[in-house]
Amino acid sequence: MNHRKNENSSIILEIVILILIVLGVLFGICISRGKTVPESAPQPLSVYWSADSAVSRSLREYVSRVTDPEDTANYIPEKDRIAVFDMDGTLTCETYYTYYDTMMFIEYCLNDHPERVSDELKQVAASIKPGYVADENLARNFAKAYAGMTVEELYDYAVEFGQKETASFNNMRYIDNFYLPMAELVKYLYENNFTIYVISGTERTTTRAIVANSPIKDYVTPNHVIGTVFEIKQKGHETESSNMDFKYENGDELVITGGFIQKNLNANKSIYIEREIGQRPVLAFGNSGSDTSMMNYTIDSRNPYPAQAYMIVADDNEREWGTQDWETKSEEYKSKGYIPVSMKNDFARIYEEGITKSAEQYQDRDWSDAPWYEDEEEEEIPDAA
Repeated sequence: MNHRKNENSSIILEIVILILIVLGVLFGICISRGKTVPESAPQPLSVYWSADSAVSRSLREYVSRVTDPEDTANYIPEKDRIAVFDMDGTLTCETYYTYYDTMMFIEYCLNDHPERVSDELKQVAASIKPGYVADENLARNFAKAYAGMTVEELYDYAVEFGQKETASFNNMRYIDNFYLPMAELVKYLYENNFTIYVISGTERTTTRAIVANSPIKDYVTPNHVIGTVFEIKQKGHETESSNMDFKYENGDELVITGGFIQKNLNANKSIYIEREIGQRPVLAFGNSGSDTSMMNYTIDSRNPYPAQAYMIVADDNEREWGTQDWETKSEEYKSKGYIPVSMKNDFARIYEEGITKSAEQYQDRDWSDAPWYEDEEEEEIPDAA
């Protein structure tokens, strides 16, 4: 009898040992593949977003609902999962001390290629100071500055300019301008089979160059960039009124004529979305009044799918130059049906390690000795012809 008990005990012990060996092997495989225990894996939108961010939680909950085929009331087919993002102030910094494309125009006209632009354009560039209006009239001058450049040359210059360091931040090149939490969000949506569009007031080729050299380069293709449009013609036919009068041949170049087509702000954003995408997005992200048409077009009651719109509030004046009042802006956005995002409270980290605010945001430069300079108090700055 004792012999049988001992034999049974021995069998049970061998089985237990075998189970432990199998579990050990499986655990070793997981470790060798770099996997972690599921409970310790970070949640989506948790690397650069604050742990208690209600915004990141709402985004996770939204994505969970609309990607669940069993949630028939909320499910969105992959082909209809379209998310649109404004760029300046939403995906990227716009406070060094102003927009990427504006700083690029200033540098092009006054430092890098003054020989290529008129004195009138130099005067316009020198007049840009805090409080200026980034309107369509200024964008027309941008187009005139780059007249004669091929599309590739403008693209390359936008990348070249991006290597310059801004005086508004320490250790920041202009191309280092992406908000890390927003880049993380773009990646998260892409991995959940959303198609990402960048809808910017910046000229389209410049926007493509910025995106292609950014943390979101693998998630936004060039044909998913919609921006302000400069006139482009085939070289040698710049003055011909109709493109129907000539044909492209091998080796021909496409050049910027200096003409201007349309600024992609306000109602133009919703119009361009309809024109180039052909359907309503289900997610929209912006940061200013010029984005509200895009936001409203997304959350319009006629959208066949559940849709949400988010607005970035620049309320962080410690890590950024954000001076917007959270209470005022958040209430304004909520009243319009948007979900406000606080840079101060929702963003755990904004930029790469080592990037900090400079002592001053804007450094005035004296151009009074330049031969083209005119005192703006004596003579109004012209619209460059």
